[in-house]
Amino acid sequence: MQGGTAAVEFSLLAIIFFSLVFGIIETARLLYVFNTLQEVTRRAAAAAVKVYPTDTTGTDAVRQHAIFRDGPGELVLAPPITHEHIRLDYLRFDLSVIPPGSWPADAAANRRLCMINPRAATCIRFVQARVCDTAETGECDAVRSQMLLPLIDLRVPLHRATTIAPVESFGYVQGTLPACPC
Repeated sequence: MQGGTAAVEFSLLAIIFFSLVFGIIETARLLYVFNTLQEVTRRAAAAAVKVYPTDTTGTDAVRQHAIFRDGPGELVLAPPITHEHIRLDYLRFDLSVIPPGSWPADAAANRRLCMINPRAATCIRFVQARVCDTAETGECDAVRSQMLLPLIDLRVPLHRATTIAPVESFGYVQGTLPACPC
């Protein structure tokens, strides 16, 4: 009788103990993910100011570099974050988004336009990097985290880390003529 009682007590305490231990581990991992997402957007914005937005290969490489990878995949210990969750927006002087159809033809055209009129509606002055859900809704919806041990799947919404950086060269080489007479 004593052996059965001890086994039941142990199983009840073990459930509570391991739930507490795994809860602490998961909370620590989520804190790591929140901090890492801010670093991811910083890396994305810092690299995106050197690649013109129409260069899809370059912007994909920027997104992959931002999540500490050389190719497609997930951010380590942060499922489901992938390079596809990194959204790059190109902003004018007042920090409003310039739609892709309104971008100057290339880096030289953007530089020329911005030199002539820094407040032009299509002059790309800033790059904004954010971590958003992959659904293209126009809004930056928060990504829901995945638990490493899905005993209880809480799906905590991750914060929408954002970094804005001023445009540098966009890969412009001095002396290059714009693609169009803008």
